[in-house]
Amino acid sequence: MAIVIGLVFLALSVWAVLPSNLFGLNWGADVLTVLRGGLPLLGLFIGLIAVFIGIADMKDKAEAKKEEEAEKAKASSSSDAK
Repeated sequence: MAIVIGLVFLALSVWAVLPSNLFGLNWGADVLTVLRGGLPLLGLFIGLIAVFIGIADMKDKAEAKKEEEAEKAKASSSSDAK
């Protein structure tokens, strides 16, 4: 059922952007206007998400390094005790 609905929406979308002399709605210019206006916003959101992911990755690496150092300190202190 989802495939049928998807195909119907694809067909309607293609029909909407076709020129009016080819039985379409001639919305091609409007679609391009929306894309031109939306692409900078999409780029902004992708950039923000990338920055947040980078910050989280740096925090995870710092935490992993602290845990590794703590394990080394624990291992060396337990070997010194023997």
